[in-house]
Order: sequence, then structure tokens, then C-alpha cells
Amino acid sequence: MIPTMRLILTLLSSIALLHSSLSAQPNMILFLADDLGYGDLGCFGHPIIKSPNLDTLAKQGVRLTQSYSGSAVCSPSRSALLTGRTPHRNGVYTWIAEGAEVHLRTSENTLPELLKGAGYTTCHSGKWHLNGLFNNPAQPQPNDHGYDWWMATQNNAGPSHENPNNFVRNGQPVGQMQGYSAPLVVGEAITWLKEKRDTSKPFFLAVWTHEPHYPIKSDTKFKALYPELTDDIQREHHANVTQMDHAFGMLMKSLDEQKLSDSTFIYFTSDNGPEGDGIKSPGRGSSGGLRGRKRDVHEGGIRVPGIARWPGKIKPGTTCNVPVIGSDVFPTMLSIAGVEAPKDRVLDGVNILPALEGSATKVERPQPLFWRLHMAPNMKIAMRVDDWKILADETLSEFELYNLRDDVKETTDLKNKDVERFGALKAQLIKHNASIDGEGPDWWKRLSPNGGKPKGSDEGKKKKKAKDAE
Repeated sequence: MIPTMRLILTLLSSIALLHSSLSAQPNMILFLADDLGYGDLGCFGHPIIKSPNLDTLAKQGVRLTQSYSGSAVCSPSRSALLTGRTPHRNGVYTWIAEGAEVHLRTSENTLPELLKGAGYTTCHSGKWHLNGLFNNPAQPQPNDHGYDWWMATQNNAGPSHENPNNFVRNGQPVGQMQGYSAPLVVGEAITWLKEKRDTSKPFFLAVWTHEPHYPIKSDTKFKALYPELTDDIQREHHANVTQMDHAFGMLMKSLDEQKLSDSTFIYFTSDNGPEGDGIKSPGRGSSGGLRGRKRDVHEGGIRVPGIARWPGKIKPGTTCNVPVIGSDVFPTMLSIAGVEAPKDRVLDGVNILPALEGSATKVERPQPLFWRLHMAPNMKIAMRVDDWKILADETLSEFELYNLRDDVKETTDLKNKDVERFGALKAQLIKHNASIDGEGPDWWKRLSPNGGKPKGSDEGKKKKKAKDAE
């Protein structure tokens, strides 16, 4: 009887320790803006745009000055966040048009899936854009990737951010909604936090707004904050960023009210650089003076705002100058949760928590920072190693080389000046690109880069419409 009693006591102790371990796991929020440029927030230097809530977050945590998205367009960036793998490796190589074959496969390990397996309850609210057959059992949906609760759209809120009618909640169409996209998306997240989640578990919450992606629509109360602007497009855009910031503030207020702020790690970023030319075409976002914009693998297309907060762990009001990328979110959040990252596949991201905490000025990367986008206007591949960035065209026959420490605006090509370094980086880029090709699906070989549908399809004949839908 004594050994049996001892065994029972041991099991009870183990269960208690497991419960204690789970309860000690921090909550986590991944808040993603859409088409928000590197210079589009007050805390990142914008002289006009009002973003008080995100500016406050930066004061409460760490501002990432060299934060990169996983791609220069939306779908690939999102896939990198959830898998820790560069887009051509995980298969989501381009933005995904409705009906496209491209999707985030269930063979990929996703962040919500692994966290759920470790005791987390999970929710996604907002833009999804990781499949072509949205809310269709022929392709995986958010619940197939580990989300207990989800409300999403395939791509943009339609017909615009105002009174959208294309949201789906847990597989059921929501119908016409009243209000504006970001507050509606955050409202869903708050409802889940207060009423729908299992409060005995830590939570992982992904909030992916549509703002400030076009076609946009901003509440008049936010447009009224910019009376000095005579350009209606510019006013609408700037108000749209403020609308997103306001929604973020709603979420932070709810965390405070529920006494969840101190136990929650928050990571804020954007999926790519700003839309348009910033002058005449739709899109008045700021690249912060960097070269290029959305769809471009120069800095303006891929360098984005990044802010992290974790009370008691991340020192308030700090700045991190370590280069980080969207694929780093996966291993970082897993590490914070005490979950071991998968070892049966190549991960391109690394755990950046030491850099966020300020205990490391550099992170070791087995895989270099890498971007590849067939729809990019000129150079379509880029790789960064330390301060050096090499770019290449699709045929790997034309190259550019920049020292980002001295030339962040990429004005001076150094390939003919630093010949030895250029040769080494060129060889590394070609080898790395080939290794990625050998692992991911080859959808990109047979599908149009402008929408993810087969070449020659109707979608390919509507290039302007497809470009507007990116």
C-alpha cells in the first residue's frame, strides 16, 4: 500500500507542477498591421500621423529599428510569422488570389498549433490571406492551423473598411457588420478574451488588421484630426493609421481592465512597406526615406515598424538595433512559452528574446536574412549578412551590393569596389537560394507571380485588378 500511495502522491505532485508550469506561461499577442510603412508611426518619426497608443507601447517596451517583414507583400509575410520559415520554403511564395492553389499547408508546423499543444487557447481575428479557397474544406482554414476561435476575411475587408460584409466566424459567414474594420476586428478579440476563451489556460491571440491597406475607409472622427491636410487621399490614409492605432488602444485598455497586461507578451509589426508611390497614386504611407515600397526587396519594401512589450522582462523605453525578421516571431514566442522548436525541418527564424531584453547586441543566424519575390519590380532576391545586403535579379545574373550601416538608403552599389566580399556573398546567395528551391513546393514554377493562379488564366488577364487586390 505504501508504494501505491507514494505513486499516487508523486502523480498528484506532477499534475500540480504541470498546472503551475502552464499557469506561469505568459499570454501572447501578435498584432499585425497591413501595408504600414517604416515611417508611418509617430514613434518611428512621422511628423503628422497621430499614433498615441503605439507610441505609448514603444515607451513601455522596446522599439525595433531594424525590423523586417518576411516578404514585400502580405501572404508570404504572414506565412513566415506563423512558421518561422522563409516563404519559398513554406510554400506561400506570393500574395494569394481567390481560388488559387497556393495555401499554407498542414504539413507546416504553425505557431498556434504548437502553442495549443502546449496548453494555450488560441484565437485569430482579422485578415487571413493564407489560402485561395477561403472557408472551403478543400484547403486548410485557420482552425486547421491551431486556432480554437477565428473571425477572418480571405484578403481585404469588403467592400471597404466601412461596414464590411465578408467576414467569416468559425466557418459561418457573419454578414453585414456596422462600423470600421480595425475596431471590429479588435472588438471580436476583446469579446473572445472576456467571454469565449478558456480562462484556465494562457492565450495566444493574433490580431491582423486590414488598415491601412487599400481600398480604405476611415471614420470621420479620425479624419477630423487632420484639418490641415488638403489632399483627401492623404487625409484618408493618415486617419486610417490612426483608426488602427485607436483599435490597438482598445485592446490595451481591455488587457488593463482584465488585469492581463503584466502577464502578456505583445509583438507589433507590419506585413510589408507602404502601398503606391506616396505622392499621387493611392497610398500615402511613408517608407521613412528608404528606397522602394511594397513589392520591392529594397529596404522600403521590407523594413517595417516593430515594437515588443513584456513587463518585467523587456526594459521600458529601450531601442533594439539588431536586425530581426518576421520568421523570428515563431521561435521567439515558442521559447517564451517554454515550447521546443521543431527539429525536423529548417527554420529561418531565430529566438530574438535576448536582443529584445537588451542582453544581446547580435543574434547568431544559421540561415541568413533572405527575401524573394517574383513580382518585385527589379531586383527580386535579397540576402542580408551582418551589415551587408546583396540583391539579385530572377536569373541571378545581375546584382547589387550595399553596406546598410553606412548606406541605409541603398544609394551606392559596391559590387565593383569590394570585389572579394561581393564574390563571397554572391556564391552564398546562389547556394542558399538553391537550397530553398529544393525544399518548398514548386507552385511558383507553374503559377503566375501576379496572383497565384495558373499562367494564362482569367486572373492573369486582369493584371490591374490583381495588383489592386494584393
